[in-house]
Amino acid sequence: MKGIRPTRRTAALGSAGALVAATLVAGAVMAPTASATGDRSGRDREMRGAAIAAERAAKAGIDWQDCPADWGLEKPIQCGYVTVPLDYAKPDGRQIRIAVDRIGNTGTEEERQGALVYNPGGPGGSGLRFPRRVTTKAPVWANIAKAYDFVGFDPRGVGHSAPISCVDPQEFVKAPKADPVPDSEADKRAQRGLAREYAEGCYERSGDMLPYMTTPNTARDLDVIRAALGEKKLNFLGVSYGTYLGAVYGTLFPGHVRRMVVDSVVNPSREKIWYQANLDQDVAFEGRWKDWQDWVAANDATFHLGTTRAAVQAKWLDLRATAKKSPLGGVVGPAELVSFFQSAPYYDSSWVPVATVFSKYVAGDTQALVDAAAPDLSDTAGNASAENGNAVYTAVECADAKWPTSWTKWDRDNTRLHKDHPFMTWANAWMNLPCATWPVKQQTPVNVKSHKNLPPVLIVQAERDAATPYGGAVELHERFKGSRLITEKDAGSHGVTGLANSCVNTRVDTYLLTGGLDTADVTCAPHATPKP
Repeated sequence: MKGIRPTRRTAALGSAGALVAATLVAGAVMAPTASATGDRSGRDREMRGAAIAAERAAKAGIDWQDCPADWGLEKPIQCGYVTVPLDYAKPDGRQIRIAVDRIGNTGTEEERQGALVYNPGGPGGSGLRFPRRVTTKAPVWANIAKAYDFVGFDPRGVGHSAPISCVDPQEFVKAPKADPVPDSEADKRAQRGLAREYAEGCYERSGDMLPYMTTPNTARDLDVIRAALGEKKLNFLGVSYGTYLGAVYGTLFPGHVRRMVVDSVVNPSREKIWYQANLDQDVAFEGRWKDWQDWVAANDATFHLGTTRAAVQAKWLDLRATAKKSPLGGVVGPAELVSFFQSAPYYDSSWVPVATVFSKYVAGDTQALVDAAAPDLSDTAGNASAENGNAVYTAVECADAKWPTSWTKWDRDNTRLHKDHPFMTWANAWMNLPCATWPVKQQTPVNVKSHKNLPPVLIVQAERDAATPYGGAVELHERFKGSRLITEKDAGSHGVTGLANSCVNTRVDTYLLTGGLDTADVTCAPHATPKP
């Protein structure tokens, strides 16, 4: 899952709430407006609407063209659009366009097995860069690329697909933000006010879209894309939030699935989506933060940050206190620090870069940290993308499920968690608090489960993943009968399929190329630990 209302957004959202470091947030009560119906008859109408939209898309196909120059997608990648209803209960009503791209398989026509459609997570992440794994010749994907066209898309509300917004992008990235860890009730009231303002801004700027910004609707869009591609059944790779999209798709369209890989799994339980999932994430982030600190301490000869986890933590707390007293460069305070440093527990690929910047700061180079953690106000396109991604994250998670409206509950739960898990807890809370005062109806999550015509699904999960804790993979494994679970033991990088680990890579290749699975679940040794 992902999270945050940041200063700057780091990677793709992992999924639930903790992605970027916070600023926002609030309490408040706004009257709910009318939204997509959540009753059984309403869902039946939406599924009929999805079938109508898919039939139309199959006939229309996709008018593939060279990608627009400002999309940053080189030839031979091609781009196009798929038209879908905003409200599937009204398939003849307002339509929106979903941006898609593709690159053809690199093997022969005889080797081709169709399209592999990808979602990187979020909610709010764009999948359009997926075909670049072929143009950049990423070795992990070479075998699969021989058999499949790689297809990415911007989900509804994202990027080039009827994008939504909640606040001016330059305001969104303005720094420094308030320290996410409150010192007083006044601090909490201020953050609650920011959260309410953010929710109101979403409604003012994008209210016509908000009732329909749900995972089930994105799953229906995915089925329309499948039809527009001319595919009878879907091959799908979902990472992070993309696993929840896949789980919902597999529940709604079990007979339309050919092969599905889900990597770094959001817990699909109705009791977890989305409030509890974010609290679980806070605990997991603390564990992975400690893993990184242990690694930094073990490499003290390189980083000079201390030979024990406690010593590294002490330097972190000192840095945090210094930035709180006087923001570094006038722009990097505690919120910006959390936003930058959280990439280390998120991804192993960030271990060396983050430790290097931290080491430079301790050695006296403050500017290196400012350059790494401060927002770039001149990057208007990047800031607009970050604001849009955060808007979609908020809109989908707030609309997917009912959130607590009692500030007392939020305060109690996060105060309790913060005591032992301080790294992300309050930042994550403020990021998600707009959902407490969300201005449109909140739905009941889909009851994720398998049906007899759902084929076996391959689940891949690192044991110590911070963004999507391991229990989510176990839960989906239990719900999707016949699925197989590959566990990367003693590892915690978010997103496993893109890493070099032959135990994982060969099994993903085998499944996508032949449908073959091990007769039992598999535990793999971890991929290589980063080296300074």
